Amino acid sequence: MTAKMKDYKLTVGGSINRPYVNLVYQKQRYRYWCGKAIHTELSSKNNVDLLRAAFELKLIQGWRPKPKNDFKPQSEPKTVVDGIMLGLKEKVAKGCSKRYLKDLEQLLKLWKRFEQSHHHKGIELEALNQNILKAFIIRKEWSPKTQSNIKTNLSALIGHLRPGLVSTIKLQKSTSKLHKPINELKGLLDEIKHYNRKLYLCCLLTYGCLLRPHKEVRLLKWSDFSEDLSIIKLSGSQNKSGRNRIVPVPKYIKDQLKKSDSGDNIFSGKATPLNNDYFKTLWSRFKKTSTLLEDGQTLYSFRHTGAIDIFKRTGSITKLQKAMGHSSINVSLTYLRGLEIGELKEGDMPMI
Repeated sequence: MTAKMKDYKLTVGGSINRPYVNLVYQKQRYRYWCGKAIHTELSSKNNVDLLRAAFELKLIQGWRPKPKNDFKPQSEPKTVVDGIMLGLKEKVAKGCSKRYLKDLEQLLKLWKRFEQSHHHKGIELEALNQNILKAFIIRKEWSPKTQSNIKTNLSALIGHLRPGLVSTIKLQKSTSKLHKPINELKGLLDEIKHYNRKLYLCCLLTYGCLLRPHKEVRLLKWSDFSEDLSIIKLSGSQNKSGRNRIVPVPKYIKDQLKKSDSGDNIFSGKATPLNNDYFKTLWSRFKKTSTLLEDGQTLYSFRHTGAIDIFKRTGSITKLQKAMGHSSINVSLTYLRGLEIGELKEGDMPMI
């Protein structure tokens, strides 16, 4: 898996679940999980050896990675805020993704609010202790997953300034959430239709095309549809699985679509999509008015309900897996817990 050339070295690293292409060039190390840097849609998750070969070809053709920006702090940070800001600048200099940097910027805002609300403005790094960290990270309004993300990001920014302190905070283990299937589907959809047309279309696409609402549905452009609106084509970068995906569009969804310019988002009517929390906020407001919604039913319940319907009609777990865009049958099986067949395992399923 190693390709040694005059001025660079290529290897494959990482784990089975998260492999990457490792490039050493001019004594600097670069890691690539996809082919964005060389303008290809290849993903390491799909075929890391193919991705490595693509990088090697580009290197032979003369492509070289952009040099990393060296960042040298002017002075040692004294407060937690100084430490977070310094860590953020270092991440910017290293060329981290915009999405990751946005999460780190949000962490800085959250810490400043925490200090203000607890009258601890200007907490010094030396005074930082487990009690303060627990008060910041472990909150009732935050899910275990959110707490884990906050802890991870905080450790990435100031962990080296207070080694071992952030990492020792014990958190409740995050458990997978079971989105309750919807029995009165038509009635609930009619209720949503009268409440908000955009939310209605989002729910239809989540149920009928088995797309994830907050990213795959929200980011849809007309260019993702075929000319006759009968098919949606998503590249690996547009969906969670990292694989190219082709999804048929049922007639009852096509009837709700009014095609516009290919570069426009189907909800905003502009090149830019609606904000990240648009459907989350809209759903929260709808819940307060709904007379049909049951406890445990979420936007993702439409996807779970669609999955159950496919399995009931086809009896094929492999068809369900392809329709959902899952990498493993085990993941697809979790969607069928509403049918009370959770005792099934991958080894129980038909083999090809």
